[in-house]
Amino acid sequence: MLIRTRSALLAGILTTGAALLVTSPQSGAVTAPATAAPAQSIAVAWAPAGSAAIHPGVMMYTKGAQCTANFVFTDGAANVYVGYAAHCAGTGAATDTNGCDATSLPLGTPVSFRKGGSLLSSGTQVGTGTLAYSSWLTMQKNGERDPDACAYNDFALVKVDAPYVNNVNPSIPFWGGPVGINTTGTTAGDQVYTYGNSSLRAGISALSPHTGVSLGSDGNGWTHPLYTVTPGVPGDSGSAFLDANGNALGTLSTLGLAPLPLSNNIGDINHELNYAKTYSGISGLALALGTEPFDPII
Repeated sequence: MLIRTRSALLAGILTTGAALLVTSPQSGAVTAPATAAPAQSIAVAWAPAGSAAIHPGVMMYTKGAQCTANFVFTDGAANVYVGYAAHCAGTGAATDTNGCDATSLPLGTPVSFRKGGSLLSSGTQVGTGTLAYSSWLTMQKNGERDPDACAYNDFALVKVDAPYVNNVNPSIPFWGGPVGINTTGTTAGDQVYTYGNSSLRAGISALSPHTGVSLGSDGNGWTHPLYTVTPGVPGDSGSAFLDANGNALGTLSTLGLAPLPLSNNIGDINHELNYAKTYSGISGLALALGTEPFDPII
């Protein structure tokens, strides 16, 4: 089950369980140690991390659906993008998880960056952007039939509108980073770090940062099942996960009730970003590194 929070679907989502769940345990976990790939992003004058309104973890609203931003990206023309899950722009049921046939809003759809959203209010708008890339739309255009890509490539980019670019910072709140991209996956027992920002938490930021443990890699490296101390809830969709070294590891994707109750499932950002670099048409697309050092100490 997908884990966006949509006002029209919220009651139905909550009846199935307010936690993000995974589809299957790992099969053939990657055993190499996690390493970082250079982001190779262009220089951008980022806003200070302490005052930037748009950053990883900010709430993103798309036609009533609320998700959480993962990482910040740039392109060769100095445009700035914020990532979230492709299903955040989905138009089908919350159980539609196959990106090769699930329906989606088109590119160009407006997206609002907000803070303080709750069940009663969508909060305060702090910026706007437009849907510039969707893995779902792209895979359908390509006729993609790789079952792992169809199941786990759940990644989209929202181009930040020009008036708000100077109010962006790429650092993960609380944890800092990312310092690079994890290119080798995880093994069972590896520590992970995330920052979810569901409207169900009513803007209580102390509930957003949490840690977890990876169960390894699955789907030929496309996905990582894991457990977190407090499982994600609807609205955390798209949020960023870092590995134990502060590298960008994945993006929160799907919700299922079996076979691993109360576990999470994240798409591998290295796979997702490489697919976007190949097919998005966005020249020079790259992850932006955080301006704040990674600090896993709670």
